Amino acid sequence: MNDDLIQLGLIDAAEIVLDEAALTLAMLDHPDTDPEPYYDMLEAAAARLEAMNGAATEADDRADSLAAVFGDELGFVGDAQSYDDPANADLIRVIDRRRGLPISLSILYVAAARRLGWEANILDVPGHVLVMVGTEVVPVIVDPFRGGARVGRERLAAMVAASLTGAPAPAAHVSVMPNRAVLVRLLLNQASRAERAGKGRRALELYHRMTIVAPGFAQPWWERARLEMVDGDIAGARVSLTAMLEITRDPAVRQRVTDTLRGLPVG
Repeated sequence: MNDDLIQLGLIDAAEIVLDEAALTLAMLDHPDTDPEPYYDMLEAAAARLEAMNGAATEADDRADSLAAVFGDELGFVGDAQSYDDPANADLIRVIDRRRGLPISLSILYVAAARRLGWEANILDVPGHVLVMVGTEVVPVIVDPFRGGARVGRERLAAMVAASLTGAPAPAAHVSVMPNRAVLVRLLLNQASRAERAGKGRRALELYHRMTIVAPGFAQPWWERARLEMVDGDIAGARVSLTAMLEITRDPAVRQRVTDTLRGLPVG
């Protein structure tokens, strides 16, 4: 087991440096790759951001600087041509190609901003991920998938409404993602694509990583158990379901897990 991966699961979520953590996850699939150029690139991007507008205090100016560095100068943009390519959720390949998913690109923006002491967070929006610069009182929201383009209130409301059958208040469906949830989302993008491509063992490995990085998240344990059962690893599935039972308090979920455990073959 990779010690860095285990460490990610042990440290407090607030201590996670998102881009470095995402590189740690990517290195698991590129063991022969020298990580130093990638760490150097992250530091250089933050240094460029500081040189351009490090003294900025307004969220507007900070958001513009992030878009200028990552979107204009470095050329990071969403991969609309091959959106489902697993490389779009692999930070090493994202840095190589300057293309990625909303979640991987947002990690770059937020981590760089935080290096300068700026307040920045990843927003979970139905069907998308955005970056909020500044406080929730007067935020500026940008879309790294579109090169850091601004997202105003009307656009945000439209994005939320497009994913809903009713018309509840948009604010109820947009939330800041904790660091650990961001990493799970990054891995989940890879796992779901692997499974759709018929690569069950690959998906199982990715769910296994999720349970190490975020042992307190129930859903990865369930998906891991499901694929372990498909793979014939009944003992492994039993361990995963038992772990899930220990962390969830939802009565319906607990009953489902208990019923599944009882239905496992003995032996």
